[in-house]
Amino acid sequence: MQEYSQIVIEFVRQNHWWAFPIVFLLAFGESLAFLSLVIPAWALLVGIGALINASGLSFWPIWLAAAAGAAAGDWVSYSIGFYFKHRIAHIWPFSRHPDMMPRGHAFMEKWGILGIFIGRFFGPLRATVPLVAGILEMHYWKFQFANVTSAMVWAYVLLAFGDFGMGIAKWLGLATWFH
Repeated sequence: MQEYSQIVIEFVRQNHWWAFPIVFLLAFGESLAFLSLVIPAWALLVGIGALINASGLSFWPIWLAAAAGAAAGDWVSYSIGFYFKHRIAHIWPFSRHPDMMPRGHAFMEKWGILGIFIGRFFGPLRATVPLVAGILEMHYWKFQFANVTSAMVWAYVLLAFGDFGMGIAKWLGLATWFH
């Protein structure tokens, strides 16, 4: 996976105009139920965040693309849960890990709308929380408020972490491979 990550990061470094759709798709995939379990896109987003400082990319448009992709992924996941309800428990990966849905349900019962925000930052929860919110028929606009605001913070944290990390690497003289 690291080899593919390097290819994507290098492609974005050389083709700045592709950064926005690639970042949107990575954040969408990282936030979409099922897909988020097999594609660790968060690492790529941190890597692209490191390019911001090193390659002259503009932070805010990339942040907006990441936030929009993340919000769209959770919105689709919520919609899947809302439409399919408990039939989701019979679909992979939930069929192979039957404890995931009850844990997500208990988490949402405990935390409610705040659970959407918390779930954004924890991998296994990221795959189930929006689905469970849909299954539980969480009020649509409350879900979207938590979804969009958490996506904005999540995208900022990942990209800024990469950008900040690159600044430190430059300061330590370790960032020569980005030139």
